[in-house]
Amino acid sequence: MSSEQNPKTAQIGLIGLAVMGENLAMNIARNGFPIAVYNRDPKKVDNFVARAADMPVIGTKSPEEFVKSLERPRKIILLVKAGDPVDWTVEQIKPFLEEGDIVIDGGNSYFKDTERREKALKAEGLNFIGSGVSGGEKGALWGPSLMPGGDKDAYEHVRPIWEAIAAKTEDGPCVTYIGPGGAGHFVKMVHNGIEYGDMQLIAEAYDLMRNVLGLEAEEMADIFDEWNRGDLESFLIEITAQILRVKDEETGQPLVNLILDKAGQKGTGKWTSQLALDLGIVISTIDASIAARSLSSRKDERVEASKQISGPAGGKYTGDKQAMITAIHDALYASKICSYAQGMNLIREASDQWNWDINLGEVSRIWKAGCIIRAQFLDRIKQAYQRRADLPNLLLDPHFKEWVEASQANWRLAVTTAMTQGVPVLAMAASLSYFDMYRTANLPLNLTQGQRDFFGSHTYERVDKPELGAIHTEWEELLEKQSKA
Repeated sequence: MSSEQNPKTAQIGLIGLAVMGENLAMNIARNGFPIAVYNRDPKKVDNFVARAADMPVIGTKSPEEFVKSLERPRKIILLVKAGDPVDWTVEQIKPFLEEGDIVIDGGNSYFKDTERREKALKAEGLNFIGSGVSGGEKGALWGPSLMPGGDKDAYEHVRPIWEAIAAKTEDGPCVTYIGPGGAGHFVKMVHNGIEYGDMQLIAEAYDLMRNVLGLEAEEMADIFDEWNRGDLESFLIEITAQILRVKDEETGQPLVNLILDKAGQKGTGKWTSQLALDLGIVISTIDASIAARSLSSRKDERVEASKQISGPAGGKYTGDKQAMITAIHDALYASKICSYAQGMNLIREASDQWNWDINLGEVSRIWKAGCIIRAQFLDRIKQAYQRRADLPNLLLDPHFKEWVEASQANWRLAVTTAMTQGVPVLAMAASLSYFDMYRTANLPLNLTQGQRDFFGSHTYERVDKPELGAIHTEWEELLEKQSKA
């Protein structure tokens, strides 16, 4: 083994050799950067070093040995479970760090925890970078989408490695400096929220084909394959077609038909909804996708309800099959536009709120490959923000506005057919209602303001006398006066 394959010092280190950690470390080593690895279980270190025998990897057995094996300024990636394990790991290595060293949290940490950690370490002369890492196990190994945030000068020390290991497109590596503080982890959180929305919308399209049109898994796989060659081309559409083709080896049935319909979630979607509420941004499609997963978990209750509550009695769908498939396609794409519009608005609002100066076009660019939501569609979003950096909403971009207006008849057909047939489409319906509310100049919330003023003196403004500002009416007194007139 050459000295290059068996280095005495490493340019970067990684703690946490679960699958994601192993794959990211392998990616770094494969790209020619000597890496030191450490894990609480020394067997995992030995096994990984054996697997990477022809790569520049240093296995270490203690926090001190690990830190001392790194070139300065030390760059240390943490790929451990979010929450207390991050703090615990930082405390294990901190006694051996020196001023200017850099700790990089590559997990799905809550962005406010990232900001707390950065502030605390900065006071001790250390740098902390919160970097979103998306793409799952394969992405970590062959090229993820990376969303680093924190001190920009500290990131410059990490940038050559991050650019080398990231996924690549014609626009360059799928990584960019997101912004200071917790900006990187915030953007990764919203990415995961959008991912929830994408997956729910695809599930609803599948459900419409399955329960309205009565299509079999193989037929649906062909349709998703066709869609993956057009506007909907994406990783999630691609794997949907593949999932639908897999047969259970024991029964010969489509394996998807044997999967229990209870979807799990790890928390980033919920954080996205909570932050959107705090910031006053509507993300109704993403909210609906989270609600759908929550309701799916009540399987026993739903089974019992299905026995006691009847659905619509209109009978089976008898319309044109191909026309409905086209309508479902258009509903899926239009709903997806709304979902991404909501997610990008949330990122913009957070950026404005916390002075992060996030470039939405760059965010779209780095999501084009490597990550779970990678899609052809993201190039159009990038172009929309290149045309107008301060675009208030994707629905106002000429390309997206034209497409949604042209497809809304099909969108409405798919959603109303689902409702007529009793097939739940929480996310599609949420997207359509978002679209209708956003394009409506006069909403019924004038009545809501009247109610609030009636029972709580919360005041309102008059459209014909804006110069009066907030005013209050004694509604019952006025009503009594007018009844006597």
